[in-house]
Amino acid sequence: FLSRREQPIFSTRAHVFQIDPATKRNWIPASKHALTVSYFYDATRNVYRIISVGGTKAIINSTITPNMTFTKTSQKFGQWADSRANTVYGLGFASEQHLSQFAEKFQEVKEAARLAREKSQDKTELTNPALNITSHQVLPSPIISSNGPGEDKLFRSQSADVEITTEKERLKKMLSEGSVSEVQWEAEFFSLQDNNNKLVAALHEANANVDQWKKQLTAYQEETETLRQRVAELESQGTHDSSSENNKEELSQTLEELELLIKAKDEEIQMLKSQKCGRWEAEGEREETLQKLQELEARNAELEQRLHLAEQTLAETLAEREKMHNEVTKVAEIMDVKIFELSELRQGLAKLLES
Repeated sequence: FLSRREQPIFSTRAHVFQIDPATKRNWIPASKHALTVSYFYDATRNVYRIISVGGTKAIINSTITPNMTFTKTSQKFGQWADSRANTVYGLGFASEQHLSQFAEKFQEVKEAARLAREKSQDKTELTNPALNITSHQVLPSPIISSNGPGEDKLFRSQSADVEITTEKERLKKMLSEGSVSEVQWEAEFFSLQDNNNKLVAALHEANANVDQWKKQLTAYQEETETLRQRVAELESQGTHDSSSENNKEELSQTLEELELLIKAKDEEIQMLKSQKCGRWEAEGEREETLQKLQELEARNAELEQRLHLAEQTLAETLAEREKMHNEVTKVAEIMDVKIFELSELRQGLAKLLES
């Protein structure tokens, strides 16, 4: 999917999401970790693309066109629609600064794509002058007029459509905001999950080191106790020869060194215990984030229920409007018959008066 002619012009890291093709409302994460998202430029074709690769698979392969728009839906989340790929891409960034940089680059690339298209169209018009004959002609649109009660009926139906559409769009916007908040919490959850995995690995390593140091400490304590007993035996014997004195001094010196070593190991164990407490606090924060994510899921379900009720209300309104339309049509037909009968009656009266 990448050619040798394409060169990267900007790269960043973000969590990648795609819109659910079934519901067109919920976001589906493309991966559990943040991916590299890059802008590429093909100088030979004068084309800009956004590409993100997960393993050996292209997660994003979007060609930038002048009619695309990148929308910031929150401080750390943005999205754009790709009609060629028939999907909507969403990116969750680590900070607002990264989001702003990506949005600015999107605007620059979009403007460059627009200029490239205009330049290509100018070349086409120069090479094909016949295309300029009708390029600025505008066909007049037909004028549709309506008289009588039909015009009032058309106005009322359009107003009802506008109100119903506005209400539906408002509910969809609320649901979209709930989905975006859920995406933000999912991105933070994935980040906390990565940190938690690292902390768990470090905790396992620290526990292994603690076990090893405990074994060494036990061995040192046993050796120290043996030396203490040996020193006590030598003191009880009361030997005053020079060889015994030298051995006693060496044993005392070794005993002091072992006591210092034991003290150092005790300090390391205390430090590891304090680090372990810090990891437990991180575990508590992760559980709090999970609870918030569950609350957001409940809110999203509530919004979906409200949208379902609004759609039912819309269907009932449309049915009622159709019923009113049929009744008005019947009344109009009856009025036409009455008008026709009245016209014939007037003609008969006129004939009678003439005779």
